[in-house]
Amino acid sequence: MKFLFGNKEQQNKLLMRIKLAALFILMAGMLWAQEKLPVDPETGRIQYRDVVEQEGTKQQLFNSCVYWLNDFYKDPVRITSLRDVETGKIVGKHQFRIYYMDKDGNKIAAGMIGYDFTIELKQDRYRYTLNNFLFKSTTRQPVVKWMNKKDPAYDIRWDEYLDQVDKYARDWIASLKEKMKPAPEKKPDEW
Repeated sequence: MKFLFGNKEQQNKLLMRIKLAALFILMAGMLWAQEKLPVDPETGRIQYRDVVEQEGTKQQLFNSCVYWLNDFYKDPVRITSLRDVETGKIVGKHQFRIYYMDKDGNKIAAGMIGYDFTIELKQDRYRYTLNNFLFKSTTRQPVVKWMNKKDPAYDIRWDEYLDQVDKYARDWIASLKEKMKPAPEKKPDEW
């Protein structure tokens, strides 16, 4: 060992460099986790929003969206507060559960995250907005609070919760985009 790492002083320096490098990598990962969720600059809250180009009339896109709602949610009528064909707007509220792993590796329910969504449909395009993510507790605190690592109440599990919120939102978006694509035309069965 002495041949590879030199004397004790050189070994300590090498060990210190390794620890510093590991610390920098860990800090970079934490910063990345803080910035990976999109935050609306006007409200300061987490918001997923995009305009998607999709061929179809407003009516066709509206119908596709309603079919998606029926597939994605267990009770789509209860969660939507507006379904207006004329304006091409669908508005709703929903919630999902987040979890943490205890020291024994058990999956424990940590609480519910409520969110709002809006889908606006026009000729050949639609826009979705997912926002107002709130941790449902006695105070209903905004989830964006978990991104502040300097908060005196900071809990290491917040990073895991943020990952779950991000995964849910990205799965929601992917599911919507897939269902909004037009169904392939069926060829007549000629035999």
